[in-house]
Amino acid sequence: MTKITAAITAVGKYVPDFVLSNQVLETMVDTNDEWITSRTGIKERRILKDKDKGTSFMAIKAAQDLISKTGLDPKEIDLVLMATTTPDMPVAATGVFVATQIGATNAFAYDLQAACSSFLYGLSTATSYVESGRYKKVLLIGADKMSSIIDYTDRATCIIFGDGAGAVLIEPNTEGLGFQDEILKSDGIGREFLKIEAGGSLLPPSAETVANKQHYVHQDGKTVFKYAVSGMADVSEQIMQRNNLTHDDINWLAPHQANKRIIDATANRMGLNEEKVLVNIHNYGNTTSATLPLLLADFEDQFKKGDNIILASFGGGFTWGAIYLKWAYTKK
Repeated sequence: MTKITAAITAVGKYVPDFVLSNQVLETMVDTNDEWITSRTGIKERRILKDKDKGTSFMAIKAAQDLISKTGLDPKEIDLVLMATTTPDMPVAATGVFVATQIGATNAFAYDLQAACSSFLYGLSTATSYVESGRYKKVLLIGADKMSSIIDYTDRATCIIFGDGAGAVLIEPNTEGLGFQDEILKSDGIGREFLKIEAGGSLLPPSAETVANKQHYVHQDGKTVFKYAVSGMADVSEQIMQRNNLTHDDINWLAPHQANKRIIDATANRMGLNEEKVLVNIHNYGNTTSATLPLLLADFEDQFKKGDNIILASFGGGFTWGAIYLKWAYTKK
């Protein structure tokens, strides 16, 4: 019996029109372009300015981009997985609304949250559904409206994050392409260093929590940076060793786009030159759940069938990991 693997067969993306450049940020907080660029690699980020539009708006746009490019009938989609840290609302799952809006009326849907690792964990989940044989078309969307949870008077966080969405279609493959291996990790120590304190069951919303700005992202940047550098580099190196891959065997590293220095440290540990490292952080900043699918969409033209790709991520919690894929198609 031919082994079924799960492969990405299409990608789509959406980023808002409004560009928040380093120069604009200089007028908002005490910072400057040189400082931001040298420490993060970020030049600009996209912001969804419309207060009446949430994460679902971008997710729908990314899904529609994929659908229009492929001619996919949304009714053939079995499952919509929504990877996000910024759902439209706390209770009604955003993925359910997105599935309905794109016409995926035969799909079930739900949200998955693991901070910046949400899409990577979602890819593992989607792969398991497809390889089990139960479902044939899984739409995985990574989307975040980070501007909705950022304090634009806090220069430690407002320079980093942006808004965006990316989508991938995952289907069965019988050529040995697609998903090959994964190493996923988590450690609850991270709860203290990167968090939104209020709004959950531990500290429900109140006038006091709003006044204290406890509904915004707070992070201990130095500690998160230290854990992220070691975590992402460790799992990326380990997955190479476990699959007997050398730096020559790797065609592309698709790393989470949080900080250029973290990306460089991971590539160095893997022995990769910069031509093999996918980077778009300068254009978008850290779009959290959207970083990896946006990377795949931006560089889709360069991928060839059979390319070895390592996806790596690190996020709040802490959550981190790496997934090894063989790319399943060459774009026509």
